[in-house]
Amino acid sequence: MILLISDLHLEQERPAISRAFLHFLETRAAHAQALYILGDFFEVWIGDDAITPFQRSIAQALRNLSERGTRIYLMHGNRDFLIGKAFCQEAGCSLIPDPCVIELNGERTLLMHGDSLCTQDIGYMKLRRWLRNPIALFILRNLPLSTRHKLARKLRNESRTQTRMKASEIVDVTPDEVPRIMAAHRVRTLIHGHTHRPATHQLQVNGEAAQRIVLGDWDQQGWALLVDRQGLQQSAFELAAD
Repeated sequence: MILLISDLHLEQERPAISRAFLHFLETRAAHAQALYILGDFFEVWIGDDAITPFQRSIAQALRNLSERGTRIYLMHGNRDFLIGKAFCQEAGCSLIPDPCVIELNGERTLLMHGDSLCTQDIGYMKLRRWLRNPIALFILRNLPLSTRHKLARKLRNESRTQTRMKASEIVDVTPDEVPRIMAAHRVRTLIHGHTHRPATHQLQVNGEAAQRIVLGDWDQQGWALLVDRQGLQQSAFELAAD
């Protein structure tokens, strides 16, 4: 059994989600061969050198799961792309690239966070290219902590404001981009998060039936995609009350 999740946006200010995730690790994930976290695991990450006690407690919970035998794979999202090797070593997980092709039930499957599919959001795509540039990443990681905190708050507030102002189709994936990238990676299944619009979309790629599975975000409820011999099935579950 393999589990895939994304967009938990973990932060100390939302304890119900953190509790639900810790319970998820102790129950469902404890029986999984592997757990894939496809980005935006944390609401914000300004560098491994700025890890908070809350974030360290999450890392310890992941390590506990890893030491029990579940392999953990983490992909960067648009909120936590500064997560580095130090956190992964502490958490007992492996950082995987975006995009990444793996095999699920004997079939090549493409994993992505999903933000790079939103090509109609021209302003965001320009910012993304700059932020993911190795030189920019080096500069960001070496800025003073206070500066990184201010920059993270600024980017977070601007992102929320612009998302509210933009048309829904702008902040969703570009329909033509999906079959293009699936064809480029020779897959018929794409799994991603980012848009917070959980669903399974049927489409055609090079004349063949294909599917795009959008993972749900953890907010009013949690979401997980289960992969076993029966196939791929995404389900939601309620968060415990505060």
